[in-house]
Amino acid sequence: MTSPRWLAVTDAPDDFPPAGEALTEPNGLLAMGGDLSPQRLLAAYTQGIFPWYELGQPILWWSPDPRAVLWPENLHVSRRLQRTRRRSSLSLTCDQAFATVVECCAEPRRYAESTWITGEMSDAYNALHRLGWAHSFEAWQDDELVGGLYGVAIGRVFFGESMFSRTTNASKIALITAVNYLRARDFALLDCQIWSSHLQTLGATTLPRSVFLQQIDELCRPPGSPGSWAKDFEESSGDQTRLG
Repeated sequence: MTSPRWLAVTDAPDDFPPAGEALTEPNGLLAMGGDLSPQRLLAAYTQGIFPWYELGQPILWWSPDPRAVLWPENLHVSRRLQRTRRRSSLSLTCDQAFATVVECCAEPRRYAESTWITGEMSDAYNALHRLGWAHSFEAWQDDELVGGLYGVAIGRVFFGESMFSRTTNASKIALITAVNYLRARDFALLDCQIWSSHLQTLGATTLPRSVFLQQIDELCRPPGSPGSWAKDFEESSGDQTRLG
């Protein structure tokens, strides 16, 4: 494919080009247009595709090669981070403040003035959350939300979307909590989308896109039952509000 295919809003939600046809430059760009309906988003994830674009651009759909992933059993927590987590006074929750987590993730970072989490994207993932497919993990300092992450759960795969931190290590502690919870629920893979040195320190690695597609084809079937994880998370934590 020499240029990304244009998707019409009227196209079937699962009518994406094969992920293997994505461009090599920019790495992974596959298609443009369409919409962010829950049906299209869920179809995209199960085909190894995700949306990523900035305000003023059309919706851009990506499937990079290689793909950054984290196997839950390979989560690496340094001794320093282990000590920090044990001493932390943070409270950890799940699905208690999804919209706020997305809003915080959308705030401009110190290394970039713009954000890819547009209002349209926020609305789309909040819709997925209301349907029970998207979930958030939150870190609180007293009553203030200081860190968290969100993503989409299909089958035994958690497709991570974004995370934020307002205090040192808050997002890392939230991620550790999330991985432990997902592993206990028999999740087999966390999709991190794009590799970074930050993710590498936590045990992330990369897979060739072809291998990643094989993995999710197996692990996303059956897709599972959507619903809130808030109560289950609280019960699995032994009704403890402090998990640091």
